[in-house]
Amino acid sequence: MKSAAGLLFAACLLGATGAHAEEASFLRSLQGKFAGNGTVRIRTDSPVMNISCTFTSDATATSLSLDGSCRAMLLMTREIRADLKTSGDAYSGTYVGSRSGPAGLSGSRVGNAINLDIHWAKLVNGDRDAELTVEKTGADAMRLTVTDADPKTGKMVVTSRIDLKRS
Repeated sequence: MKSAAGLLFAACLLGATGAHAEEASFLRSLQGKFAGNGTVRIRTDSPVMNISCTFTSDATATSLSLDGSCRAMLLMTREIRADLKTSGDAYSGTYVGSRSGPAGLSGSRVGNAINLDIHWAKLVNGDRDAELTVEKTGADAMRLTVTDADPKTGKMVVTSRIDLKRS
């Protein structure tokens, strides 16, 4: 019985190590300097604006930091930062870039996408909740997408989508 328990413990330990290695490999694949274009809406019912962005992504075995800026209409520039940590398959962290102040992030990875719930510091579009997806779309590309519920219809609206390529 002791040997069966020992084998079960070893199998669990090896499974956890394999999952950790897979997560570390995924995070490190997002490391580097990225640039790209996208769209943003200030509110769910506002018009779409085109943006251009640059990001530096730093990754370790258990963390990912995206630090960048986006420019719209040559007049407005917004600094954007997301800091994530992973413990097993759970992600948590902070997002800075919204006019509401720092937001909390929590979620998990499914395939090539880290799906995160955003909890804004203040009301945004009638509530404090939205969603952020950080998706690896190719060996040298990623997409950042924020969706939020329209307070009038309840339907999810893409409020920003940025397609980035490693530069």
